[in-house]
Amino acid sequence: MNMNKILIAILGAGIITVNPAHAEITSGSKHVHDKTTSASEVHEQDEGTSHQEHEPNAGDEDASHANKENHPNGSSDSEGHGDEHSEGDGKEDERGHGETANSALLSTSQMTLADIQVGTLTAKKVNFEFYAPGEILSNGYTSYQVSPRVASVVLRRHVALGDHVKQGQPLVTLFSESVAQAQADYRTAWPEWQRVRELGRKTVGEQRYIRAKASWEAARATLQAYGLIESDLKSLASQDIKALGQYTLRAETDGSVLSDDFEQGQRVESGTPLIKLANEKQLWVEAHLPADRSLSLPVGTLADIVAGDLRVQGKVSQEAHTIDPVTRTRTVRLLVNNREHKLHPGQFAEVFFRFRTEKPVLAVQESALMRNPDGDWAVYVEVSSGKYRPVEVELGRALGALREITGIEPGVRIVTNGAFFVASQIAKGGFDPHNH
Repeated sequence: MNMNKILIAILGAGIITVNPAHAEITSGSKHVHDKTTSASEVHEQDEGTSHQEHEPNAGDEDASHANKENHPNGSSDSEGHGDEHSEGDGKEDERGHGETANSALLSTSQMTLADIQVGTLTAKKVNFEFYAPGEILSNGYTSYQVSPRVASVVLRRHVALGDHVKQGQPLVTLFSESVAQAQADYRTAWPEWQRVRELGRKTVGEQRYIRAKASWEAARATLQAYGLIESDLKSLASQDIKALGQYTLRAETDGSVLSDDFEQGQRVESGTPLIKLANEKQLWVEAHLPADRSLSLPVGTLADIVAGDLRVQGKVSQEAHTIDPVTRTRTVRLLVNNREHKLHPGQFAEVFFRFRTEKPVLAVQESALMRNPDGDWAVYVEVSSGKYRPVEVELGRALGALREITGIEPGVRIVTNGAFFVASQIAKGGFDPHNH
């Protein structure tokens, strides 16, 4: 009995000793098994994966849900890469579209149909003309307005409209009560002054001498102010005049009768124009220029003046410094010789001022300029045969039919004719029906 108990104890101790080692080997095998997968297990996994592709289970749904949480926009990494690729393609398309929209490629037939002409842009001094409407006027500095200096009645006319008169020639005879009184005063003052002057200052006394002289001078000055000349005063002094109050106005200068708006027997007030005389050998031409044009027109600037079928040359003599309140223009006055009397005051004329730029400038025809979509001015530069692209420029002075430009280098070839057609082709190329 005791022996049996001892054997049982020995066997139990051996079992206890062997079990830890066995446990350690098992654990290591398990660890290796976790790291290494047998061929049969791989096969089973492939079958399971294939089965999962056809029949997704709840675990797949969980994984999909987790993926969506990682990508809030609902796209996977592979989809994100696809978007980036698509976006890159769009930029390339956009670059190609912008390059096409900013240039025009024309065929030979299109260029012929639109009459496209190209020229080299070079800097040079420009001769140009500037047009302004004008009017031919009489020379106000050599013209003369005949009018009575006192209220009078017209008795006789001595000239008619269009007559050429000489200085001192009688024009019109009038009658005035005031002139009659002044003539009577002169008749009285003249003999008195003659007697006093002959007797001398010492004989007649200082006071009488001064009074007689002053009366004669006042009567004389009054008649001269009324328009009487020296020969009229001599007639009064010799008592040769028969009718007091009559007097004749005479021409103060050579010229032509431009107007005679009066009738015989008409009573006219002082200052009423009766006859206008003008020397037509030299006339005025007044040109009306836009107030916003800053043209330099110094005295002596030449201009061609066209009136009807006649073309003559004139020179700038004056320039107004104020703007006409009615026409809103500034006036430039020119002198033109008219010795053959072919021009006449009142005619309309065309005035062409001639200029030359002091320095070489870049200038193009107005037809070569177009506005781009931004509203800026541009010209079209030839890139290659039939291909043109716009280049923005700044406008300068108007040089007749040309316009000064800056912002572009000389030597390039630009479209000088047909720019509108090129602009329309660029506009058509830039139009996107899908609003992209």
